[in-house]
Amino acid sequence: MPELLQLLHYDYVDNILERRQPHREGHLALIARFHAEGRMLAGGAVGDPVRGGLFTFRNAADAEAFMAEDPYVAAGLLVHSRIEPWNVVT
Repeated sequence: MPELLQLLHYDYVDNILERRQPHREGHLALIARFHAEGRMLAGGAVGDPVRGGLFTFRNAADAEAFMAEDPYVAAGLLVHSRIEPWNVVT
């Protein structure tokens, strides 16, 4: 049976690898906490070189809560973000 999940997409600013350094520990700790609480299923960087992030949640409220706490968001390291449903069939 298909499962409806929510994808949170991040598009990062230029030079993200350098600019994220002061905020990276807090960002990774937030990911670890949401995952441990079962609120985030998976997440990580996208691209080589890194140009964005992709995170999977069971509901949009958890994705929004994650963004509200994310040090990357507070530091202005995103040029765009979006939450969209993902209908997983396998």
